[in-house]
Amino acid sequence: MTIVTWHEMKQSFRKYLQRVKQGETLLVVEDGRPVAEMRPVVEDEARLRPFGLCAGEFHVPDDFDKPLPEEVLALFEGR
Repeated sequence: MTIVTWHEMKQSFRKYLQRVKQGETLLVVEDGRPVAEMRPVVEDEARLRPFGLCAGEFHVPDDFDKPLPEEVLALFEGR
């Protein structure tokens, strides 16, 4: 992580923005104290789960949305 003063950042913002775009993380300090962190945004398309990922791995019964029996509801509700 590169440390840059607020004054340096203000004077050369485009230069530092370009460095962040290239993957660098900057810690912005003012009077020797950290005030901000500037880092690239990672677009994590790998996290998106494809539709049908688990197709065929489990079976949903036809009555899965049928109301629960009273004794099961009572357990959920702490009765």
